[in-house]
Amino acid sequence: MDIGAEWLVDAAGCDPQLLTSVGTLQRLFGRLMRELDLHPIGEPAFHLFPPPGGITGFVVLTESHLACHTYPEHGVITLNLYCCRPRPEWPWREGLAEILGATQVDVRTVTRASALRELASWR
Repeated sequence: MDIGAEWLVDAAGCDPQLLTSVGTLQRLFGRLMRELDLHPIGEPAFHLFPPPGGITGFVVLTESHLACHTYPEHGVITLNLYCCRPRPEWPWREGLAEILGATQVDVRTVTRASALRELASWR
């Protein structure tokens, strides 16, 4: 049973100014949704914290959700994308380098069916 995948992405070395730009994160979310054929239920919501804070962003998708948190004081963004149906792998390293100037990107993929198998084995 395949019930989707979740990508946990941590990127460092990002341009701190871009990590405080709602417009930049709107473009990132738009590109992810367009290139992965994701369908938002509404407009993405972004909360900009007072300096030196970053931004929290979230959008509900028919496929599940996309979220981010930025830490400009560290040059870091964390992203979480959960899709309840299979999606192709997005070029996280190249895309985040291009959009945010990221120099290091760590991508962890969790196949949700494997999580169910692991839970079942605990019983």
